[in-house]
Amino acid sequence: MTPVELSRTVLHAVRRAVDAGELSVAVPTRAVVAPPGPGGCGDYATSIALQLARPAGQTPFRVAEVLRTYLVGADGITDVVLTGPGFLNISLDRAAAGVGLVGEILRRGARYGYAEQPDGRVVQLHCPHDLRAVVVAEASARLLRSQGALVRVTAEGFEDVWTSVLGVTVDAVGHAPAELPVNVRPVPVPASETADVMSLGRDAGRWALLHPAPHDRPRTGDEHLVQRESNPLFRVRYAHARARAARRNAADLGFTAQSGPVDETGTEQALLAALADHPRVLAAAAEHRAPDRLARHLVAVADAALPFLLTVLPRGGEKPSAAHRARLALAEAVGAVLAGGLDLLGIDAPDHL
Repeated sequence: MTPVELSRTVLHAVRRAVDAGELSVAVPTRAVVAPPGPGGCGDYATSIALQLARPAGQTPFRVAEVLRTYLVGADGITDVVLTGPGFLNISLDRAAAGVGLVGEILRRGARYGYAEQPDGRVVQLHCPHDLRAVVVAEASARLLRSQGALVRVTAEGFEDVWTSVLGVTVDAVGHAPAELPVNVRPVPVPASETADVMSLGRDAGRWALLHPAPHDRPRTGDEHLVQRESNPLFRVRYAHARARAARRNAADLGFTAQSGPVDETGTEQALLAALADHPRVLAAAAEHRAPDRLARHLVAVADAALPFLLTVLPRGGEKPSAAHRARLALAEAVGAVLAGGLDLLGIDAPDHL
């Protein structure tokens, strides 16, 4: 069961409770599921009971008790534990969940984590005449569009060289009306360092501006160009290239990917958890206009993937097996997530590095 499927299962539990007369609420359109916080347990947790308590006229814990009866025993769910004021902590059949997750990623490809359809939102992003603000606004617009919003980006000022070097564009330039204040304003790059950013080129330059949190001053040195593991951008792109290489090398050995159970050591569990968290990260990064959240998430995926990618192919005289096909499918899922995430940041994901 993927996080999207689990969210639908939670909503189905709410609908069943309403139909049975145990809750009197409007069924929400979305149920947020995320890794458990401090004090939680299981694979995912949801605060849906806290959201529904007031309209239901019941305590959050009582709402959670009602929903638990409809979630326990659902396909793919092995246990549901209540913690705190009313959090539902859900444990999944990990083997089935992993297979379903990889299959979902391979089906959606680089669009895994995207909204299924437009949601009707219209968002206007307006930024000052500042290189970093323009890049952050454009990347935020990409994220918002991935979540179904219609977005327009405007800037108080703009330099054509920003397009030719960093590939950044806006929809309009000029002073906005008073009712549209600047709403994207990260810490700017000092004027004396703008040339340093431009000298990094499109990919490293954009990463230098997008990877730090908006309140942090970006580093503009050539450390972003270093082809070593000390460079987070290199690790992300290297993990993507290794995932693509695994597919090419498997083809040379005569086998292809097929989603299936993998031996879930700590390495695989960490990797599957990072991949499963990708839709939540995209949604949060879009909501908060924070592409840095996506950048750091891609680093986490890459760091979890690199040890795993060393184990995908048969070794020595070993013949390809169902386990190898399943591991190759997981490697291809890694490649899809990293490629899709980098694309949202406007950064290339090369197959060879």
